[in-house]
Amino acid sequence: MVKSNKVAELINKRHKIDIEIEDIQKECPHSNISVKSVRERLDSTTMVIRYICDECYLIVGIPNNDKLQKFLKQ
Repeated sequence: MVKSNKVAELINKRHKIDIEIEDIQKECPHSNISVKSVRERLDSTTMVIRYICDECYLIVGIPNNDKLQKFLKQ
């Protein structure tokens, strides 16, 4: 039972952190964005290229083909 209690505690902490991150991202004006490669979802290993806020790390958009090609040439 000790391991299951530890897992439950960690899940609870992760949930609280997720809520705190969401609150920060809601307040952020997303004034500085960059094109970056990120995981498609938290539980995924698939990488996608997106506009990411430099301050709060929220995905804020999908770059057009020109921006995508420029990113890939770097």
